[in-house]
Amino acid sequence: MDTPGDIFGESLNLEDTHLKEGFQEGYATGLASGKDDGREVGLKTGFITGEELGFYRGCIDVWNSVIRVEPTCFSTRVQKKIKEMDELVSKYPILEPENESVTDIMESLRLKFRAICATMNVKLEYNGYPKASDPNEIQF
Repeated sequence: MDTPGDIFGESLNLEDTHLKEGFQEGYATGLASGKDDGREVGLKTGFITGEELGFYRGCIDVWNSVIRVEPTCFSTRVQKKIKEMDELVSKYPILEPENESVTDIMESLRLKFRAICATMNVKLEYNGYPKASDPNEIQF
């Protein structure tokens, strides 16, 4: 179709050329934007998970310190639950976020924590990091 004497050859393929260039440019921009968005979501999710694990680790450490000072202050049932929580936090796959056991372990931690608090008749709960009054103020 494009012969040396065809003056309209370039004009006829102009739409296809612009369509292909636009697609390639949009794809490259979307890929970069997707990586940035994924990184931001990953950092935020990782922070939230680490914060909750840290909360549970802190509670476990305090309870174990109390047990070392006064071994009879908690029932054997509570001490067993604290030990189980300690094992769950220790085996949490921090460096493997795609591990399928992550949600099961976190749910088990939450249940054991609530059971311990209920058994000790203590009102203690993890509420997460304090939120700003305006959600637009929080930036990562």
